[in-house]
Amino acid sequence: MWRLGCGAMVAVLLFSPTAWGRNAAWPACAPAIELSDVRLIRVEKNGVLVLEDGRAAHLEGIVLPAGAREHAPQFLADQGIATLANLAVGRRVALAAEPPKEDRYDRLRAQVFLLGRSGERWLQTAMLRRGLARVSIAPDRRECADELYAAEDEAMRHRNGIWAQAAYSVRTPAQLGRDTGTFQIVQGKVISANVSGGRAFLDFGLDWHKDFTVVISTADLRNFRETGVDPRSYAGKTVRVRGWIERMGRPEMNVAIPEAIEVIDAAPLRGTFPLAGSTR
Repeated sequence: MWRLGCGAMVAVLLFSPTAWGRNAAWPACAPAIELSDVRLIRVEKNGVLVLEDGRAAHLEGIVLPAGAREHAPQFLADQGIATLANLAVGRRVALAAEPPKEDRYDRLRAQVFLLGRSGERWLQTAMLRRGLARVSIAPDRRECADELYAAEDEAMRHRNGIWAQAAYSVRTPAQLGRDTGTFQIVQGKVISANVSGGRAFLDFGLDWHKDFTVVISTADLRNFRETGVDPRSYAGKTVRVRGWIERMGRPEMNVAIPEAIEVIDAAPLRGTFPLAGSTR
């Protein structure tokens, strides 16, 4: 399976609170360390991490189970928060971030590393491997996509956590009837891919009025051009896409970056990117 994104494997993590900032190593994909040695005192019900100095942090690159809000068992959401707290509360952590570093609630958007312990040290991958989170790469913070996907794949293969539950199964394009307003992973063959009116459309059925479609906005096409990916090259490929399901007469997903589209059966989609396209 090919993926677009940073290509390095996860580096060996060697953390020490006293040595941090001089000779500690962390994944090559990680941003610079923003906070080097601070104690984590609480995990809120929404998964926000509260630090001893009063600041709050958001786990960048993943989304935790939301339970009933996404038509899924609530115990998985509760288990996710409990596991996060068990892993991190009371521990000293380092937080890595790059601009934009804060969300609209002034929470630090961070890759979080546990200091002074053996074994798992990267909090995001620890949650993903347990099957208690899914990868969700933000358009403006695209670091570590490959590493996070690898941890998620491991959990999927072993049916850990949410991956043993039908509510979190990877959907087919025909299985989205109840999923409006929820974050989903959808896998299927792109029947056609076109650029029209400045937007790109990946159609997963013969009737684009009714069948599942991925839409890439005019502004977001820039992210594909910068990476050298022509969305029309997805035509005929089996892909896995992730994002929020909307219903615009048909089930629809807006995708902003190539990292949200995993090609299952093809080589990298590189080449020219002319914007002229057919009309719908």
